[in-house]
Amino acid sequence: MRPPSVRPLLHALLGAAVALLLSPVAAMVTALVPPPARPAVFPAAFAVLTAALGLSRVARRISVELANRLLGTDLPAPVVDAADARLRWPNRFRTSAWLLLHAVTGGAATAVAALLLFAGVALPAVWLRGGERITVLADVDVAGGAWGSWTVPAAAALLALACLAGTATAALLRRVAPFLLGHRPAERLIALEEQMRMLAQRNRLAQELHDSIGHTLTASTIQAAVARQLMATDPAGARRALTGLEEASRAALDDLDHVLGILRDGRAPTAPPLSLADLPALLDRVRGAGTDLSADVTGDLTRVPATVSREVYRIVQEGLTNALRHASRTTPAEVGLRISVTQDRLDLEITNPITDHGAAARSARPARRQGSGLTGMAERVALLRGEFSAGPAPEDPEDPEDPDGSADPAGTRWRLSARVPLRSGS
Repeated sequence: MRPPSVRPLLHALLGAAVALLLSPVAAMVTALVPPPARPAVFPAAFAVLTAALGLSRVARRISVELANRLLGTDLPAPVVDAADARLRWPNRFRTSAWLLLHAVTGGAATAVAALLLFAGVALPAVWLRGGERITVLADVDVAGGAWGSWTVPAAAALLALACLAGTATAALLRRVAPFLLGHRPAERLIALEEQMRMLAQRNRLAQELHDSIGHTLTASTIQAAVARQLMATDPAGARRALTGLEEASRAALDDLDHVLGILRDGRAPTAPPLSLADLPALLDRVRGAGTDLSADVTGDLTRVPATVSREVYRIVQEGLTNALRHASRTTPAEVGLRISVTQDRLDLEITNPITDHGAAARSARPARRQGSGLTGMAERVALLRGEFSAGPAPEDPEDPEDPDGSADPAGTRWRLSARVPLRSGS
C-alpha cells in the first residue's frame, strides 16, 4: 500500500533542507574562484559536500529508515560492515549517491511545489480583490466578477500539481532506492548467516531449557512423593524433601526467566552457562530426590574446554533425569555416574536399573522431538566429535551368579556412555 501523498512531499522537503544547508557552504567555496569558473564550481562543490555526508554509517541507516517510513519502501536494515572494506566503501559511495539524488530531486520538487502553491493561492486571492495583473510564472490578467471565476479550478489544478511533484519525486526515489540503499549479494549472505546464528542460538537455548526444566520437574515430583510418604513417620525427612523441592523449583524459575528474557529481547545471554563446575550441586539435588547415587569423578575437570564442559554437564543432567524418570517408585534408584578426564578425552558413563521391559523400551526409543531425550544427548556428543551409545549393559561373562550370560535383559542395568575428545584430531 502506497503511503499518503503528504509523506512523499515530506521526504522531498527533507532533501530540500539538506540542499538548503549545504548551498551556502558551496557558495562560499565558489566565491574563492574566478567568476568565469563559478557556474561549474558551485554544482561540483555542492555535489562533493553532499556526497561527504554519505561517508557516515549513520547516514545510511537514517536514509533507509526515512525511505521505509516516507516512501513506502521495504528496505532491510543495513548490515554492520565496519570489518569488511569490500562492503564498507561501496556502501558509503552508494549512500553518497543517494543523498545527492535526494537533495537534488527534493530541492527541485520543493521549489516547483512552492511556486505552484503560491500561484494556486494568489490567483483566487487577486480575483476576490476585484482583479488585477499579476506575475506568476508569467504575466496573467485576472478580471473581477464572473470573468475571473476561472481562477478557482485553476487553483485546484495547481494544488494537485504541487502534490504530484512530491509524488513523482517519491516514485523516482522509490525505484532507485533498492539499488542504492538495498543489500548487495554479499550483504544478503551476511544477513542470512546472522539469521542462522540467531536461530541456532534460540534452538540451543530451547534445548537447555528443556534439559533444565525436565530435570527439575522430575526431581520435584520424586521429592514431593517422598515428602508425602514421610509426612506421618518422619516429619524431619519430609521437611528436607520439601526444602529440596523448593530450591529446585526456584532454580528452575530462574532458568526459565533468564531464557525467556533472552528469547523475547533477542539479546545475547549474559549469565554464565552451567558447566561441570556446577556438577556437585546437581548431584546433591539428585540425591535429595531419594536417589542412591554413586559418583566416581577422576581427573581434573578444570582442564576440560569450556564448550565441552557445558555440553557434558547437560548430558549428565539429562541422563540423570532419565534415570529418575524410569526408576522404581517403591525402592530408591541405584544410579551410577562415572566421569574420567584424561589428557586427550573425557569418558562419561551413567547406569541405572531397568525396572521392567516397558521402561527399557521407552528409554530405547529416541525422543520424538529434536533436542530432547536420547536424541538431544546424541546430537550434543556428535557436535563435540565424540561417540555416544545407550542401551542395556551387556552381561559380565565373569559374573559368578550368571556364568553363561543368559540373564534376562530386563533385569540388567541401563547404560549411557559418551566419549568426547578434548583435543583436535583425538
